[in-house]
Amino acid sequence: MAYAEKTSVSVESSKADIERVLSKYGADQFMSGWQKGMAMVAFRMNGRHVRFLLPMPDKNEKRFTHHSRGVRTASAAIKEWEQACRQKWRALLLVVKAKLEACEAGITEFDDEFMAHIVLPSGETMGDRYKPQIAIAYEQGDMPPLLPDYTS
Repeated sequence: MAYAEKTSVSVESSKADIERVLSKYGADQFMSGWQKGMAMVAFRMNGRHVRFLLPMPDKNEKRFTHHSRGVRTASAAIKEWEQACRQKWRALLLVVKAKLEACEAGITEFDDEFMAHIVLPSGETMGDRYKPQIAIAYEQGDMPPLLPDYTS
């Protein structure tokens, strides 16, 4: 079962909740937007620009247009698609809130928690730039032990 898969909270309310949470934790800029198939939330906090891209479901996916007994009506398909969109936005709120609370509680630091989403001067995120290098490191297999030896 996916988190918030049955939520009735609107996409607009979830966006507003994300903005409120970011403001509460000290963000001084916020924006959201979308283009076909992708939503985006961006903010500035701790002197860092952070961007989350949220892939949105395609209205024409079979999971929306069909059910176990055949084809859904157009209105039923739209309702299913809207539910999936609401779920995605609630999940993003959960992620952002959990990361900020972990920082607030001293479990982790802002840069560590949001690193993959920090925007570089080039416009790409840290994740965009360094994910390929992680894959290469693992392909080459020269990895340190997961739990290094510690001497006391």
